[in-house]
Amino acid sequence: MGQVRQPRRVQARDGELGAAVAQAQDGDEAAFAVAYRIVQPGLLGYLRGLVGDDADDVASDAWLEIARDLGRFKGDGAGFRGWTSTIARHRALDHLRRQRVRPQASGTDQDVLNLAGPHNTHEQALESLSTERALEMIRGLPRDQAEAVLLRVVVGLDGPAAARVLGKRPGAVRTAAHRGLKRLARQLGIGNEAEEGVTDGAYRALGKPA
Repeated sequence: MGQVRQPRRVQARDGELGAAVAQAQDGDEAAFAVAYRIVQPGLLGYLRGLVGDDADDVASDAWLEIARDLGRFKGDGAGFRGWTSTIARHRALDHLRRQRVRPQASGTDQDVLNLAGPHNTHEQALESLSTERALEMIRGLPRDQAEAVLLRVVVGLDGPAAARVLGKRPGAVRTAAHRGLKRLARQLGIGNEAEEGVTDGAYRALGKPA
């Protein structure tokens, strides 16, 4: 498996993505394929963190909706990544509801997610974490932290964009992502470092510059 894509690399392609989306809205099928290739890796990683092995099916449903509603989208490349993430999240929640996964007493959307799972506690070189291993570790986080990390690190959204996808305040998403990264850092054996260094190390382990 390849490394988790670095959000800065993803964001560096936002200009190309925005141009492709604009052309696709004018009916250019090749441009839509370009947009798909840019967005799909991060989107699929996000969905794998939410629905596991059903991610491909959910992604297919999401892309059908994206293609259908493409003409309604207004924004740039970064906005398109946020918009597609929102659609994918709704499809994931629908999928989990069909499986009769219910929210806990708080009744918030993210509590529908069943993200708990085993984490790998073996120390690995930070640069060697594969996408599969990283997602396995993220699924072991508390639910709000897992989704915040997925959106920030795997999809590459900035804090405000991730907050819009989740329907939360940016500060709450930043806090959840920070706590999640600290947990991941401890699993990677760097939990004794200074607090800022711990989260920086976790970002690097997941392929994202701090």
